[in-house]
Amino acid sequence: MGSLAVSLPLSQDSQDGYLMLKDYKSVIKQNLKCLVLTIPGERMMEPSYGVGLKTYLFQSTQEGIHLQIEDKIRDQVRLYMPVVRIEEIQFQLGTLSLDSNNLFLQIVYSIPNVGAFDLLEVTI
Repeated sequence: MGSLAVSLPLSQDSQDGYLMLKDYKSVIKQNLKCLVLTIPGERMMEPSYGVGLKTYLFQSTQEGIHLQIEDKIRDQVRLYMPVVRIEEIQFQLGTLSLDSNNLFLQIVYSIPNVGAFDLLEVTI
């Protein structure tokens, strides 16, 4: 099977030159991670693309912020990745250090056309 996309971040590979993604599940996972981490306005020609999870980092103690982030993720996935169905989104705060200025996010999603389930974990 041929390659579908280059793996990010770029890393060299002796077989293909760069490490490549060779299955749809991996490509969708990488694209979902990029969607969640991209700040709106950061992507050329697509100013509304992205959740911008990092922009919520210091707001994470505000009431209702998790619901706001979850709504933003669902809206962006619906618009830019309609092949993905979000099953569940979970948050944890302040688990990596003594302060609470980090955010751990888990997204359980399915890809109905491929019949696959997967988990994306992002820590900022």
